[in-house]
Amino acid sequence: MGGESRSGFVRVDGCDLCRAARLTTWYHEDEICWIAECELCAVPMVVWRYHGTGPPDEHAAHMQERLREVATVELGEFYVDGHMRNIPDHWHAHARPKGGFFGRGR
Repeated sequence: MGGESRSGFVRVDGCDLCRAARLTTWYHEDEICWIAECELCAVPMVVWRYHGTGPPDEHAAHMQERLREVATVELGEFYVDGHMRNIPDHWHAHARPKGGFFGRGR
């Protein structure tokens, strides 16, 4: 499975988001989350550092605020897309440009 942290939250071996490989530009990281450009969508994506789909409310609020800070700089107007399409078992959300889906002019 994976390792358990001091908090009781877990990371799962084999989960791309738990692995947190630096494949694209990273904008932010701390003990709760990391934000990088989504490899598929080319938009900022916030990822909870722990495996699961139900982060505590305080973690969710923290992640939404960090995503807002990054997305405002990177995209200007944006909306948060919380639908976890490709990795449905690990909480993450994308900031998408207003009126669009992909980033970088796609």
